[in-house]
Amino acid sequence: MEADMAVAVEVTGADSTGAGPGPGFIEVDAVEKVFSVRRRGASRLRREKHEVRAVDGISFRVARGEMVGYIGPNGAGKSTTIKMLTGILTPSGGRLRVAGIDPARERTRLSYRIGVVFGQRTTLWWDLPLRDSYRLVHRMYRIPDARYRENLARCVELLDLGELLDVPVRQLSLGQRMRGDIAAALLHDPDVLYLDEPTIGLDVVSKAEVREFLRDLNAERGTTVLLTTHDLTDIEQLCKRVMVIDHGRLMYDGELAGLHEVGRSERTLVVDLERAAAPIELEGVRVVKVEGPRQWLAFPASRSAAPIVTAVAAAYPLVDLSVREPDIEAVIAKMYAGRS
Repeated sequence: MEADMAVAVEVTGADSTGAGPGPGFIEVDAVEKVFSVRRRGASRLRREKHEVRAVDGISFRVARGEMVGYIGPNGAGKSTTIKMLTGILTPSGGRLRVAGIDPARERTRLSYRIGVVFGQRTTLWWDLPLRDSYRLVHRMYRIPDARYRENLARCVELLDLGELLDVPVRQLSLGQRMRGDIAAALLHDPDVLYLDEPTIGLDVVSKAEVREFLRDLNAERGTTVLLTTHDLTDIEQLCKRVMVIDHGRLMYDGELAGLHEVGRSERTLVVDLERAAAPIELEGVRVVKVEGPRQWLAFPASRSAAPIVTAVAAAYPLVDLSVREPDIEAVIAKMYAGRS
């Protein structure tokens, strides 16, 4: 496995992304997190103690103002890393610094510098109107009144929350609640924003709104963003740099295009024709499957879909088409296969 890690660093050229040995706004050095769990032993009469290594010696740097994607399959250690960076969990080993602060030792001080959005859990008060949740945040963070009003007005406008302020959180849709959570995390002007699956379960329109808001936030205020997601479109549209974690180890750190090359990942163009036809033949494209008038075409994920779509539309009676992004689990599996 150590050899695998060496290959990953060599292939990605991490120095060009800010992940090298120099100081960063977020610094993670050989960090580990080990949980002790009890499982039934062979006798089934008693539980035996086992160690689960959720994070296994990862190191990286994130510069101030960077937007970085932090991705991997379920159980890879993404959320555990975020929880250590916020001070919720204490590392079992290694060193962490966020804006020069040790999260585990100075969690309260750090809380004024960071914002956190967990897609699966809300920080809003369930039975209160959205407006009252924001007032509580105002008091908790001791935000100056003028600054609070300015930030709230900006978030309400950009996240389209105006008609939702007097609605109890429990009555909001998932997309509305996610936008509300993002606003709550930004009212105190954090330097760092951790987003753990912020677009999970959102429709296409809501995802687009959230992505646009995050791009504007980063461009206007230089907010550092660490984004964990299973949706590679989030990463493509927001992040120049991506880190891949699996089984608690950092497998890749570099540009998304480089990840696609290392993992030999493919996009899939699903084409619906007016009638059944012979498999479509295009250079650099392979036909995965044909079912009546529908065909599935695979092509390298690093390649633009636009010229392929243009070529298909020009040569075939096209009814509809869609592009499916590569599955991150499949990308990581191919990364492993390429090193075996």
